[in-house]
Amino acid sequence: MAVDAEFLAHLQGGATTVCRCWEVARRDGQRFGFTDHDEDLQFEGLTFKARSGLAPGALQQSTGLSVDNAEAMGVLSDEAVTEADLLAGRFDGAEVKAWLVNWGAPAQRHLQFRGSIGDIQQGKGAFQAELRGLSDLLNQVQGRSYQKRCGAVLGDAHCGVDLGSPLRHAERAAEEVSGNQRFAFEDFTGFDTGWFTHGRLRVLSGAAEGLSARIKADRFLDGQRVIETWEALRAEVLPGDMLRLEAGCDKSAETCRYKFSNFASFRGFPHIPGEDWLLSYPVQGKNTSGGKMAR
Repeated sequence: MAVDAEFLAHLQGGATTVCRCWEVARRDGQRFGFTDHDEDLQFEGLTFKARSGLAPGALQQSTGLSVDNAEAMGVLSDEAVTEADLLAGRFDGAEVKAWLVNWGAPAQRHLQFRGSIGDIQQGKGAFQAELRGLSDLLNQVQGRSYQKRCGAVLGDAHCGVDLGSPLRHAERAAEEVSGNQRFAFEDFTGFDTGWFTHGRLRVLSGAAEGLSARIKADRFLDGQRVIETWEALRAEVLPGDMLRLEAGCDKSAETCRYKFSNFASFRGFPHIPGEDWLLSYPVQGKNTSGGKMAR
């Protein structure tokens, strides 16, 4: 990205008034601004606070498709980054922007880095976060795969299922909670057993508000409906906290057709031959056609 002409002239003028500013935008929509200047700065509709204790580490940038890397270090602060939020994973994957700014005229600035937060280490009242550049996204699988199961995510634009329908979600207060991973309810009917398996549990209130986890099992046990997630939520859930349980999908053609009546949007290939059929060879007197692929 080209440097603004006025900012470039300032940098070439000898005596400069520059500092670094960082914006962290969490996935829950909250934005935080930090600066290593000794006074707060404002731009991009955000206040960059000087009292945050955040400091940038080494920034490695390269041409081509190599992944840019950086680090940010700071002191845990109740006003900005808290230990509870870090432990809960609220900053995982947050978007990060870093500018070099003329603090005498903040309109003169240059965006040096844009990416997301990777690994976070914390301890002794401080934290250290790895920052990954945009090219890190190129390491992720893109496009569609030829497989029997659906490649869409339930409720996304490709799927089209409305999870807001009362037939596909339930909101209830937590009753019995074990290890922030097992949730038991009395008199919870209206949905078939296993309806929420492979779905998502979202916390709507309490210390874990905004957090979610994938549902591993939904079953009735000793007269209670028990919902168990694959991983424990990283903040405490107490009885009375509101939860939202969303229907689950195992991505099979049968589930799409009969559970959601959405087979027209199915994005899998249920009739694709299996490996055994592909590796078979002709044998005299034996039917190796594979049979009907569709029923």
